[in-house]
Amino acid sequence: MNLFETMESYDYEQVVVCQDKASGLKAIIAIHDTTLGPALGGTRMWKYNSEEEAFEDALRLAKGMTYKNAAAGLNLGGGKTVIMGDPRADKNEEMFRAFGRYIQGLNGRYITAEDVGTTVEDMDYIHEETDYVTGISPAFGSSGNPSPITAYGAYVGMKAAAKEAYGSDDLSGKTVAVQGVGNVAYNLCKHLDEEGVSLIVTDIHKPSVERAVNDFGATYVEPDEIYDQECDIFAPCALGAVINDDTINRIKARVIAGAANNQLKSNAHGEQLHENGVVYAPDYVINAGGVINVADELYGYNRERALKRVETVYDNIQRVFDIARRDEIPSYLAADRMAEERIANMRKSRSQFLRNEHNVLSRRFK
Repeated sequence: MNLFETMESYDYEQVVVCQDKASGLKAIIAIHDTTLGPALGGTRMWKYNSEEEAFEDALRLAKGMTYKNAAAGLNLGGGKTVIMGDPRADKNEEMFRAFGRYIQGLNGRYITAEDVGTTVEDMDYIHEETDYVTGISPAFGSSGNPSPITAYGAYVGMKAAAKEAYGSDDLSGKTVAVQGVGNVAYNLCKHLDEEGVSLIVTDIHKPSVERAVNDFGATYVEPDEIYDQECDIFAPCALGAVINDDTINRIKARVIAGAANNQLKSNAHGEQLHENGVVYAPDYVINAGGVINVADELYGYNRERALKRVETVYDNIQRVFDIARRDEIPSYLAADRMAEERIANMRKSRSQFLRNEHNVLSRRFK
């Protein structure tokens, strides 16, 4: 891997490689862009097959956070950390405290949070060494479990997508097929049930299915059958890449709006949804409730304020559709354009400010 060439091609700002022999820490911090503010992105611990694979994942995820934070209207840039190791076997307190010292050394350029393979307890260890961490225990002023807030954002985003497709954001009487009923999706189902939605659910984890069926009167189908259901909205809330060559023409819904990450297997599938007339709510815009919520911790967490900010997911989804119409492009591409325009406008504003400052100083010291 030609690291500098890769960083230059996607305009990454910084990559920090961290190791602590005593604890076994091997971490990569990737900071993609800090135009809008310090980089915020979680710490993922995973058993990577190679160092190159870990680098690629860190870079990919960091860029994704730049777009997610920008599209959410946050004054934050994008970054991500990956720790190489088995999260079930290789964790220890010393590892995360050593990592916290590396974060402290960046002096606020990067703020971390929980991600795949890490927990609130791990964040608490990091917090022993730095304040540049979110998602810590509520005892330290954190927001606690982010699932209900992420679900609420997905719910209001779904309503915005329904308005685009059906002319109204009233979901009562609609049928929604929910793929995966983990913590986020369960809370999403709760909102939908309260609005009078008929639910079809699936999950490979039977207790999760049973809970949704018992609590909401949902109809269960086998995992591969979820794509074939007669429904108004399809909500992917589990794995990524579920919109692919095998599934895209089986989905009967006019709207796809769910909380899963990386729902499109490729951009070509976003193009095909557009051609098929399907209203697609881009994943990193509709599932931004979690990052909006933890970002509020940076100001001293206030749940009411955070929830009001999460409600802007509705407006952000509408903005995506407005850009899609304006530029005659698919919604997945419109989401990228919305984020890129916000970053470009900030860069332009800063450049103008610096030119003005330069002109003032030039006149003063003539």
